[in-house]
Amino acid sequence: MSKKRRETSVGQFSRRSFLSSLGAAGVAVTAGPLVAAAPAAPAVEMPAETIEGAVPLSLRVNGKELDLHIDPRTSLLDCLRETMSLTGTKKGCDHGQCGACTVHVNGRRINSCLTLAVMHEGDEITTIEGLGQPGNLHPMQASFVKHDGYQCGYCTSGQIMSAVALLKEKCGPTDADVKELMSGNICRCGAYPNIVAAIQEVRQQA
Repeated sequence: MSKKRRETSVGQFSRRSFLSSLGAAGVAVTAGPLVAAAPAAPAVEMPAETIEGAVPLSLRVNGKELDLHIDPRTSLLDCLRETMSLTGTKKGCDHGQCGACTVHVNGRRINSCLTLAVMHEGDEITTIEGLGQPGNLHPMQASFVKHDGYQCGYCTSGQIMSAVALLKEKCGPTDADVKELMSGNICRCGAYPNIVAAIQEVRQQA
């Protein structure tokens, strides 16, 4: 292809692209008000989801009895978050390695992602929502606020649940002792010094 022909083709393509873009913009401007004025499609009411193989389950969470029907393969974490809407318990790694999903079962801390909900019928389960609420915080929650023991906040509920459980566990007096017992809870923001300070203050007041 000659240089002159290539230049003509490029020029025609550029003009054609410009005109196409201009036309598209005009359509968008013209159609916008029509789309906005169009009546909204009627809402479709979906039938309640039926879970194949669901089993009845009664759980006691934060002092309340809840009767559920769930897939027997549902983890306690997913049951709390998806079925009960207790989203304070966070899903982090989902492999029991980060501690974000820590809750109390019969007063002991566990990773709720590693256990099935059906295994805990009759147990006393406590989540961060049952520990304290704004205006009536647990001392550990208040101490975390005071010492800025969080940054992004994603791991905070798990950290607090572990810290409260630690108060009843055998733990030495030093910061190193606290770090050892809190090693299952990861803070990707690195707020560990503040977390330890918050825990130590509550321990000293106990």
